[in-house]
Amino acid sequence: MSMNWNDFNDAEQQTSFDLIPKGTLARVRMTIKPGGFDDAARGWTDGYATESFDTGSVYLAAEFVVLNGEYAKRKLWSNIGLHSPKGDAWANMGRTFIRAVLNSACGVLPSDQSPEAQNARRIASFSALDGIEFVARIDVEKDSKNENRNVIKLAIEPDHKDYAALMGVPSKVPTGGGNSGAPAQAVPAHAAPQRPVSTSKPAWAQ
Repeated sequence: MSMNWNDFNDAEQQTSFDLIPKGTLARVRMTIKPGGFDDAARGWTDGYATESFDTGSVYLAAEFVVLNGEYAKRKLWSNIGLHSPKGDAWANMGRTFIRAVLNSACGVLPSDQSPEAQNARRIASFSALDGIEFVARIDVEKDSKNENRNVIKLAIEPDHKDYAALMGVPSKVPTGGGNSGAPAQAVPAHAAPQRPVSTSKPAWAQ
């Protein structure tokens, strides 16, 4: 590889940036762009949260990279709600999404209420979400310019029929019908970064 500044013959060709079809399932890695906003009263002291100066809402600015398949290396961006002056709906949506992300990354069924499962859904810091890998559903929505863009609003949990194949783990979908309450499995080494586990919910998760 020459890497001569004036010779672009060995540069990679452009890839298509057509929208990923709505409903596509893919394994992704999520990283958080630190926004520098802290609120000690809520337990946000790691600088990961971002505050909107326009609306006063607080969120996690997340970037997702597709890890394999037809759309490998494609990037998507979405905000995860933490707080809104308008009410609790924004924060509740964010909490629901994070819960599903943790279930997906840790191989925990959404119905599992065992101590191991509950512990897997607790984090000591938003840093635990920075670099986490899970299965997501890719959707399409309008941006501020009324143009279509890909976003991620839904994490695919282990009770989905395609989860195991996409995550590369044994299936946990019940074969005898009904919901399974099997204890949570250990987090696969490739599924999520090592993260500190708190013994109680942090202030922001109360």
